[in-house]
Amino acid sequence: MVPVLAAGSAETALAFIEVGALIFGLGMLARLAGRLGITAVPLYLIAGLVFGEGGIVTLDVSEDFVSLAAEIGVLLLLFALGLEYSDVELREGLRTGIPPGLVDMFSSAGIGLALGLLLGWSPLAATLLAGVTWVSSSGVISKVLADLGRVGNRETKSVLNLLVIEDLAMAIYLPVVAAVIVGGTLTETLGSVAIALVVVTVILLAALRFGRGLSDQLGRGNDETLLLAVFGLVLLVAGIAQSFDVSGAIGAFLVGLALSGRTEERVLVLVSPLRDLFAATFFVFFTFQIDPRDLIGMLGWAVLLAFLTAAAKVLTGWYAARRMEVGTRGRFRAGTVLIARGEFSIVIAALGVDLADGPELGALAAAYVLITAVLGPIATRYSDPMVGWFQRRGSKTELAPAAVS
Repeated sequence: MVPVLAAGSAETALAFIEVGALIFGLGMLARLAGRLGITAVPLYLIAGLVFGEGGIVTLDVSEDFVSLAAEIGVLLLLFALGLEYSDVELREGLRTGIPPGLVDMFSSAGIGLALGLLLGWSPLAATLLAGVTWVSSSGVISKVLADLGRVGNRETKSVLNLLVIEDLAMAIYLPVVAAVIVGGTLTETLGSVAIALVVVTVILLAALRFGRGLSDQLGRGNDETLLLAVFGLVLLVAGIAQSFDVSGAIGAFLVGLALSGRTEERVLVLVSPLRDLFAATFFVFFTFQIDPRDLIGMLGWAVLLAFLTAAAKVLTGWYAARRMEVGTRGRFRAGTVLIARGEFSIVIAALGVDLADGPELGALAAAYVLITAVLGPIATRYSDPMVGWFQRRGSKTELAPAAVS
């Protein structure tokens, strides 16, 4: 081993320095966010923009390494979210989440579709923009909920219900648009959709049917064996799902869902540090790939799109939480946390890279995701003070006539 290390010592040393500086910097940003009382996600995104392509200082870190770490970060975020979600809650979510899910689709996706057509894009490119604006970022949302200590809040169940509906809808949407883009026949398209549905159904039923037995078996080992087994299982199931054109995030979420009891509690403690490390890498890597100069031309449309869809998400979250008899503050929290877009939106935009309107779609999607990924966590952090301000203002308005008289 020593000769191998010596042969590539200069290259290896540089990689260690760059990755170490990156992670240390993320630690400082997380500390700053803690002092400010906000989630670190916006700071991670801005850091990626500053030090990525076209930024002030470009870090020549290994793209393959950081990309893989970012993918693992998404999986661990969704896996940890699944740990907080019981099989009973999933069944309830699928039963009660469809009406808000339909409102979510027609409002958020409808806005994206309308803007794409207004810009003169092809129907296919406009449909891809509809997907970009439709799906909230499970990765950003789960991180924000964990950072703000709101995972156990009543309104969080309504948020999770919507995320599950969106992620399962992507299992149909992604293979359909991918098949249309490559010019597949109707038979090939239907085949892709059928395979995706079967894979999601199999993983879901396996999680519900064998989850308790799996938890019992894994829980018999020590912390080392438990961590290795669970981490490997998350990657394995996510890889199998992705090989069938199904989001690996769904597979990771369902693995977390399958675990229960004491095993679930132990795994959450063991995985949390890994989740935080890899998740930070994901958020930075996303904006690493964006050249700030590419965003300028589409910035105005992105701001308009962010404003309209943020309002749509707030109304959708409000409606979903009200159906669960959550109070005013909780309804507003549910709406604001749904504003952020992320990993799915970028994947959808990337599908249209070879279309005639592909460059404009990519630039608009990048600017839009960056704006919402920063706006969402900040709006969520200050949602309670905003509701309090409106309530106090409303009370003063009601009292004004009496004061005059």
